[in-house]
Formats: sequence, structure tokens, C-alpha cells
Amino acid sequence: MPAQGKHRRPKSTSLSRGLAAVTTGGAVLALPVIGATSAFAAPAPAAAPQAVAPASVSAQANLAAKAAPAQHSVVAGETLSKIAREHSVSGGWEKLYEGNRKIVGENPDLIHPGIKLVLGAKAAAPSDDKTAKASPSAARGASADRADRSERIEAAPVAKAAPAAEKEAATYTNDLDGWIKESLAVMAEQGIPGTYEGIHRNIMRESAGNPAAINNWDSNAVKGTPSKGLLQVIDPTFQAYHVPGTSTDSYDPVANITAACNYAADRYGSIDNVFGAY
Repeated sequence: MPAQGKHRRPKSTSLSRGLAAVTTGGAVLALPVIGATSAFAAPAPAAAPQAVAPASVSAQANLAAKAAPAQHSVVAGETLSKIAREHSVSGGWEKLYEGNRKIVGENPDLIHPGIKLVLGAKAAAPSDDKTAKASPSAARGASADRADRSERIEAAPVAKAAPAAEKEAATYTNDLDGWIKESLAVMAEQGIPGTYEGIHRNIMRESAGNPAAINNWDSNAVKGTPSKGLLQVIDPTFQAYHVPGTSTDSYDPVANITAACNYAADRYGSIDNVFGAY
């Protein structure tokens, strides 16, 4: 029996990458040899390019809406300055007024509730309140009111005052007192002098206060022009001194008094200066 020799365990040899020649019928093939102790991961597949999503329809609609001029319906208490500030109008109230001058009118401090203002493009928010421009009315105010003005609700435009009611027509009693007073009112409008006392005194002498009195016996009556009425005026005199606005009937008390006083003023200065036949 042959002697046993020491057998050395063969050392495993790492295979390194190389080329091994394999002979197959005389042909030499070069094959890659992969080391047994090394592992190589396969290259990761290239990531597919991500699709770029198109802008949403709603975003495009928002952009279009921002590009279009906006409108604002004015309510009571608003001013151009306040509207321009709240909507960040580029150019402030001056630009807002310039774009709406036809509808606002010549006074930028007076805007009527209900009108629609075109706001136009919005401006960036101001970094400092001090840069905000004041409205014409605010600029005229004291600087101490600046902080309060921005929050204060301004009074609504005051409607134009209705024309004063016409003075009610005075009413007069249908008697001697009322006739004299009404005649004095007409005389005052026409600039005819005379007083209540002077008129009353002459009436009592001429007709005793009877508006239908007539004199059919004196020289005027003989001529066909009898004296008539409260102050016994003949027709030619009545027609010559008739006061516009009164009756053309010489028996009418007010017409008779005013015509007689007009005649007396022309001849004697005033009915107050007459103390007898005139």
C-alpha cells in the first residue's frame, strides 16, 4: 500500500475577468470569464421622460379674466380714492377717474350710487401706506386725519335741495278790511304809495264802504260818466289808471281801490294826501 502523503486542500482561486480559449474542433472562441466572487448589477433602465401636463383650462380662464377690465358698481359712501385703494387700481384714483370721466362727470369728489366704473388692470400692493395718493377732498384735509380717512365712511352725495315752496297765496276776507289789504298788496308790487288809514278814510267819505255805490246826480253823471264804486271813480279815470292784474270791472272793490290810488298818486302824490273831492 503506498504511503499516504499529505494532501493539501487545493486553494480555491478567484476567477478574474479574462478570456478563456475554448477549442471546438480547432476553432478558438474567446469567451468572457466572470469572476466567481464578484457580482455586477445589471444597469437600470433609463427613466421614461415625464409627460408635461398642459395648463389647466381653469388656469387659462383665470388669466383671461384677470386680463379683462373689471367693473365696480358704486354704493353709497364710496369715493374714487377708496375704490382705487380696495381694488389696487394702477395709477390710483386719478387713473380711475380718467378712465371713467364721462360717467362720473367733472367733479371727481361726487360719484353717484349705481354707476358702474371700469377698474382696468390692478396694481401691485403698495409697500408703504405713505405712498398711497389721497383723493382731492382728502388732500385738502388736515394731515392728522389721514389715518381716519381710510376707514371713515363718507356721507352719501347730498341730493340737490328742492326749490323752495312757493309762498302760499294770501287769503283776504270778502269785506272792506280784506279789500283794502289786498289792494295794498297789489300796490306794493306796483310801487304805488298809500296806507290803510288813508284808503279807509277816503272810502268812508266817498261811498260809506258800499262797492256798488254810484253817483247819478253830479256833473260827471250829467256827462254820462257817473262816479262808481268804493272810491267813486269815473270810467275814463278807471281805464287810464287801471292796474294790471286786477279786474277790468270798475265796480270790483280791489280794482276800484288800486285804480283810484294810482290816480291819486299821480295827481296828489298819494291817496293819503286826499281829504276831499278829488
